[in-house]
Amino acid sequence: MGKKAYVIGTTDTKRPELTYVRDLITTAGHECVLVNVGTKGGEYGVDVTASSVAACHPEGPAAVFVNDRGQAVVEMARALSAFVQNRTDIGGIIGLGGSGGSGIIAPAMQTLPIGLPKVLVSTLASGDVSAYVGASDVNMFHPVTDVSGVNRISRRVLGNAAHALAGMMTHVPPSVEDDRPAVVLSMFGVTTAAVQMITKDLDDRFDCLVFHATGNGGRSMEQLTSQGDVAGVLDITTTEICDLLVGGFLSAGEERLDSIIETKLPYVGSCGALDMANFWGPDSVPAQFRDRQLYHHNAHVTLMRTTPEESAKIGTWIGHKLNHCEGPVRFLLPLRGVSALDIEGGAFHDPAASDALFNALRQTVAQTPMRQLVELDLHINDPGFAEAAINNFIEIYEQKAD
Repeated sequence: MGKKAYVIGTTDTKRPELTYVRDLITTAGHECVLVNVGTKGGEYGVDVTASSVAACHPEGPAAVFVNDRGQAVVEMARALSAFVQNRTDIGGIIGLGGSGGSGIIAPAMQTLPIGLPKVLVSTLASGDVSAYVGASDVNMFHPVTDVSGVNRISRRVLGNAAHALAGMMTHVPPSVEDDRPAVVLSMFGVTTAAVQMITKDLDDRFDCLVFHATGNGGRSMEQLTSQGDVAGVLDITTTEICDLLVGGFLSAGEERLDSIIETKLPYVGSCGALDMANFWGPDSVPAQFRDRQLYHHNAHVTLMRTTPEESAKIGTWIGHKLNHCEGPVRFLLPLRGVSALDIEGGAFHDPAASDALFNALRQTVAQTPMRQLVELDLHINDPGFAEAAINNFIEIYEQKAD
């Protein structure tokens, strides 16, 4: 069966825009499926009715068609997610919506495989889009005007979005034969040197997938790991845990490290950038943190040094997670600094905070032959640290293979 472009939205309110996009994609050479997810009618002239989508809800269509609009949106989102999972002919997907439509369409897009073209034209695209993108590769377009009619502005923006999807479906990236097993790594600007040294040395044997530890990066890494598509993890940069526990803006959630627990994959972790929590510009720093030790990374990012009390809490949290890991674990402690800022003479050099972090890990982690802390009298960006990370990973990876 040929792959098709799925055009999704609420045809009770956005029919002209949806049909405009559909017709452009059809003209570009792709068969389209127009899907209605509106709960107030508009069923005529569509390929998949809202009733058909709602029938995919785990509790049946009655759970979707309720009098409360907010609840209807939430339940239609659940139904659409189930609907797309049952389709085998999706070659690309494009959705149009305001807050309600985006809330319905985005969760369904997030359930689809990475690499399948996804475009969401949303009036919320110029703000914080983390909830709509999640750990996926959704491409969001800001419509500038509301998604309300085809006019001189929307005609161009919607056209660009339609042609973007058509282009992605037409020009599929060339497949490359690569029998190297994949490993995932976590990196931040202040641990880049370490991760680049590791990937350079591993590249001839492994396909190295590096994730930026920005919250969404960690969630994406966890999702990919949990899918079983990787052979091991070098989690050099666990900084997102600081943001979770301290209140920064780049948390990957309570689920961080859960994929390691679930999959039992070979895991080498470390304390990369556990000296900092992240905020946006200076004005974004919460009032209770304004008198803390801050570092202006750039005009848009402000870093805050973690205190000894916070560092101990972070070490304890990580330790408890590691204790639930039944696969091979090596967690490296770079005793001379955990980031480019945490070095003697550096802005975040704080031996008391570092000691609190390391001591909490020592006291919490129940070490076994499978689960070990590895203390290194090195800075995280020293070549010797990269070498130790590689050696520890190869050791447990080969043991796991045996």
